[in-house]
Amino acid sequence: MQWYQIFQNGPEYEARKQNSTFTPSNLSLKDVHAAVPKHLFQRDTAKSLYYILRHVALTYAFYVLGTRIDAFAWTLGTTYALRYPVRVLLRSALWVTYWFWQSIAFAGLWCLGHETGHDALSPRPWFNAVAGIILHTFILVPYYSWRVTHRTHHKSTNNTERDETYIPPTRKDLKLPDGKVAVKMDYKDIIEETPAYTLFKLVMRQLLGYQLYLLHNRKGNPKYPPWTSHYKPSSQIFKPEQRQSIVVSNVCIATMLSILAIWTHQTSGLYMWKHYWVPWIVTFTYLQHSDPTIPYYRRDQWTFARGALATVDRPFFGWVGRFFLHNIAHDHVAHHFFSMIPFYNQPAVTEAIKPVLGDHYNYDSTGTLFALWRSFRQCTFIEDDGDVVFFKNQQGEAVREVAGSAGVAGAQ
Repeated sequence: MQWYQIFQNGPEYEARKQNSTFTPSNLSLKDVHAAVPKHLFQRDTAKSLYYILRHVALTYAFYVLGTRIDAFAWTLGTTYALRYPVRVLLRSALWVTYWFWQSIAFAGLWCLGHETGHDALSPRPWFNAVAGIILHTFILVPYYSWRVTHRTHHKSTNNTERDETYIPPTRKDLKLPDGKVAVKMDYKDIIEETPAYTLFKLVMRQLLGYQLYLLHNRKGNPKYPPWTSHYKPSSQIFKPEQRQSIVVSNVCIATMLSILAIWTHQTSGLYMWKHYWVPWIVTFTYLQHSDPTIPYYRRDQWTFARGALATVDRPFFGWVGRFFLHNIAHDHVAHHFFSMIPFYNQPAVTEAIKPVLGDHYNYDSTGTLFALWRSFRQCTFIEDDGDVVFFKNQQGEAVREVAGSAGVAGAQ
């Protein structure tokens, strides 16, 4: 890929756009399972522990390097008699570099914890539980609470009634006129935004969106009452028998917050901001299911296979995503079909099932940041009617529609 191509749509995305008429898959899960060699289902505890320890060691190494940035910048500035503006620029560049790599490392901790949430790293449940609690608690994710809703997400991916993670707003939610009578000015007056405001919203969602979802179900399934929370054991998202584990998650989070408070007291608020909070505030899961060319399903049109196919494999930051994010974006389609297969086997699973999935396999080589901007601008709402629907943009336009009469009610 040439450098300028990171700012344009990938050829795979363009091909899906041009194939604007979508036919839902009738894929057989039996055929998909038959394509995967049996040895790929095996979970190796020792191998998984190696990956965890390697990642933790690199995360700690980044931290140690980060503690030396100011002294290193000062030494360089003094040695080479750099002017003050140059020193500031050098120091800023070093901190930005650190924040990028440490944020990737923190995100990788989430990815490993995510694997344990599926019991994918070991056949021993206790290993998955202990590793998951440690990894997720460090980045302030309530492990058991998250695991409950995330598993529900896997059982109902892109189902507008049952998915837990994200339910798109509808035309009615945004108080837009009926699609048969709406004109461009209606969309412009109600939902069209300036690029600057869209960028502001995008950044704020990346910074705070995940924690707000955990705190009060922001952007989650609207069937739950206001202020439904992952931290409240009595929340309707949990079954009564799960409430004890939710308390365990809360105790772990409270313990981590206490550790952070002590650490802040011993260092400073600025120190904690630079070394913990800035790297911590990064999310990336939005792109895995929010794409203008990917459908959402209602009622009896949804099947597990269709939900699993309603995601996109992306080469998220190339080798960086492979190494530090443990294939979570590169092989997300395979993960939705086989969530208990460990991440280190998922590349082989992807290659095995591609021939079976055929044209329904979704891949997008669009640059990560451009794809994020594109989805944030294009994935604005879905129609209230129709069993198979696609995102519409701020002008009320969709890039695809379902073939035939089913699912196109309200699509213009």
